[in-house]
Amino acid sequence: MKLLKAVVFAALAATALHSQAQNFPNKPVHVIISFTPGSSVDIVGRIVAQKLSERWGQPVVPENRAGAGGSIGSAAVAKAVPDGYTLLVNSNAHSVNPAIYAKLPYDTLKDFTEIAPLAIQPNVLVVNTDSPYKTLMDFVKAAKEKPGSINLGHAGIGSSTHLNTEKFIAAADIKVTEIPFKGTPEVVAAIFSGDVQAYWAPISAAIAMIKGGKLRPLAVSTGRRNSQLPDVPTTGEAGVKGADSPLWVGLWAPGGMAADLVAKINADVRTVLADPMVKDRLINAGNETMDMSPQEFTRLVRTDMDDYAKVLKAAGVKPQ
Repeated sequence: MKLLKAVVFAALAATALHSQAQNFPNKPVHVIISFTPGSSVDIVGRIVAQKLSERWGQPVVPENRAGAGGSIGSAAVAKAVPDGYTLLVNSNAHSVNPAIYAKLPYDTLKDFTEIAPLAIQPNVLVVNTDSPYKTLMDFVKAAKEKPGSINLGHAGIGSSTHLNTEKFIAAADIKVTEIPFKGTPEVVAAIFSGDVQAYWAPISAAIAMIKGGKLRPLAVSTGRRNSQLPDVPTTGEAGVKGADSPLWVGLWAPGGMAADLVAKINADVRTVLADPMVKDRLINAGNETMDMSPQEFTRLVRTDMDDYAKVLKAAGVKPQ
C-alpha cells in the first residue's frame, strides 16, 4: 500500500512539473544581471531579455545587482525558488569566483542550474586617444621600463576582465598596478580622467566609444580578429603570446530546477538567439552567439572553473 502511494505521489509530482513547464511563464520573470548598467553582461542580457519577453508574452524584467565580481547578483538568485521566475545573467566570472573568494555565500556547483550560454566576445585593450601608447608593444615596453607605474583597471575581482588582466600580465611578463572597479563604465570614466591608463574592456561595452574615436584599441583577447574591429590585431599578432581570454555571458537558474522547465527555457533561449534581429544586434556589439544544451553548458562552466583556478594560482592570486 505504501509503495502504491509512493508511486502515485511520484506520478502526480511528475505531472505537476510537466504542467509547470508547459504553462511557463504565466507572470513576469525577473532577470538579475550581475554587473552594472552599460557593461557587456548588461548589454547582452537586456537584448536577450527583451526578445524573451516578446516570445513569452510576459514582462522579463532586468535588474542590475553588481559588485564582488558578479557574486552579489549570483547570491540573490541562489536563494530564489527554482520555478523559472528568477534567473541570472552573469559572465564567466561565475566560474572564476570560486578561485577568488574563499567564502562565497553559495556553492557554485550545487546552488545553480545551468540553462544556456548566450554570447561570446573578446575583450579589447583600450587606452585614451591622447595616450602615448599606439600599439600593444608600446604599452608593454613602458610597463617594463617603469614596473608598477601604469594603472590597469578591471571590472572587479573575479570578473572576466580581471582574469584577462592576470593572463596578460603573466604572458607579457610585466608589472602594473591593478585598480578594481564595480564595472566597465566606472573603469572607462577613470581612463578619461587619467586615473587609469588602460583596460581590457569587453568589446560590446566599448565598441561605440572605439568607433566614435573616444578610445584607442590596441589588441583583442581572442585567437582571431573581431569582425567589428578588423584592423585591431590579436594579442598574439601584436607580440604577446598566451594572453587569449574571451568573455562569455550565460543564463542560470537557482539549483534544483525541474528538467522539463530547464529544457523549455533552454529551447526558448536558443530560438531567441537564432532570431536574425537578435543575432545582428549581438554581432554589431562584437559578440558571437552560442548554442548549447544545458548539459553542454554545464560542462563548459566546470571546465572553465578548473582552468581559471590554474591561471589564478599561477598568477599568485589566492582566495580571500
